[in-house]
Amino acid sequence: MKPIEPSPGMDRRSFIKKVLNGTVAGSLFMVFPLTADTFAPPEQIPGIRGKEYDIFDQEFVFVVDVTRCIGCGSCCVADKREYNVPDGYYRTWVERYVKDLDDHVHVDSPNGGLDGYQTPRTDLPNKIRDTFFVPKLCNMCKEAPCVQVCPVGATFKTPDGFVLVDSQRCVGCAYCIQACPYSVRFINPETRVVEKCSWCYHRIRKGLLPACVEVCPTGARKFGSLKDETSEVYEILKGPGVLTVLRKEMGTWPSLYYKGARREVI
Repeated sequence: MKPIEPSPGMDRRSFIKKVLNGTVAGSLFMVFPLTADTFAPPEQIPGIRGKEYDIFDQEFVFVVDVTRCIGCGSCCVADKREYNVPDGYYRTWVERYVKDLDDHVHVDSPNGGLDGYQTPRTDLPNKIRDTFFVPKLCNMCKEAPCVQVCPVGATFKTPDGFVLVDSQRCVGCAYCIQACPYSVRFINPETRVVEKCSWCYHRIRKGLLPACVEVCPTGARKFGSLKDETSEVYEILKGPGVLTVLRKEMGTWPSLYYKGARREVI
C-alpha cells in the first residue's frame, strides 16, 4: 500500500485539517511500529533540579513571557551550539514585531534572531509606535499532526509527552513538515533527515533545564511540570495574567504557552 501524498493543489491549512480529521493519517501505511525503543526512558529518571518524577504521570509545559523577551538572541545561540544547527536553519528563533503609527504590523527575523535586535528598523515609511519580540519553538502538541502523518514511525511521542524524531528511521519524506501548523521542522541539509526543537529532552532526562531556558537573561522562558506545585510554570499558569496558545483553532492542544501575547501574534 502506497502512502498518499498531499496533492499539489492542497494548501497547508487544508492538509492539516485532513490530518486532524483522520482522512490522511488513516490512509498511511505504517512500515514500522510507533514505539522508537531507542528513546524509551527508564521508569524513574531525575527531574528538574534533582527531583525525581514518574514519566507516566507528568504534564510538562513550556512558558514564554513575551513581555520579558528583549530579543537578545541568547536562546538561539545556545540552541545552535547545543545541536550544531546548520547555518540558515533554526530549531528555535525569535521574531520581531514592529507596529507603526497606522497600526500596521511588520514582522521580521533576520538570521533567526541569532544576532539579536540591537539596531531598530529604519526602513519603514511611518514612525514606529511599538516593538516586541516573540520566540518560536516546537509546541509539543498533545494531538500532534506530525506524529499522525509520519509513514515510518520516525516522529513519535514519549511516555512523558515529548514529540521527538528518531533520526535512524526518518526517510526525509517531509510529510511532518507539511503537517506542522507552526513551521518548526526542517530537513537537515547534511543528514537529510528532519530536525526540530526537542525542548532539550536529553537534558531534561538528566535533571537539567533546556539550554535556551538556562541562558535567558530576563527569565522570558520557563519550563517545568504542572504536576509540581512548586514549579514556576505551575505558579504562572495557575496565577493571574493572560496566557494563550498559538493557533488554538487547529485543535492540536500545544504544551507551549505564551504570556502577554498580543492579538497580532495569535
